[in-house]
Amino acid sequence: MNNEISNFWSTAILEFFIALGVVIGGSTIGSLSTLLTGRPPLYTMEDLASRLKIWALVAALGGTFSTIKAIERGVLGGQLSIIIKQIILILFAYWGSHIGYLIILLLAKGEG
Repeated sequence: MNNEISNFWSTAILEFFIALGVVIGGSTIGSLSTLLTGRPPLYTMEDLASRLKIWALVAALGGTFSTIKAIERGVLGGQLSIIIKQIILILFAYWGSHIGYLIILLLAKGEG
């Protein structure tokens, strides 16, 4: 049981950092396109970070179908713990993507 809890929290932390990395990495590397397009790089970073938030969430969760299937299994099986775990994993992935977005805004605008 203790190992199962440890695995759950390590998965939650992993999903947080995957989502964080997708937003930060995608928007910084994507902003290199400004070298070819002539668009303002900081605006492009902000725009990409905003657009990547939802995709970072999906990438961290490994696709939405596994999460939806687990929630369905919890609802139909009457196992509230499965539903709560999936919600926590979704929240960790969301927080990672949102914090990545905030970091990009901080870098692009230079505000603290």
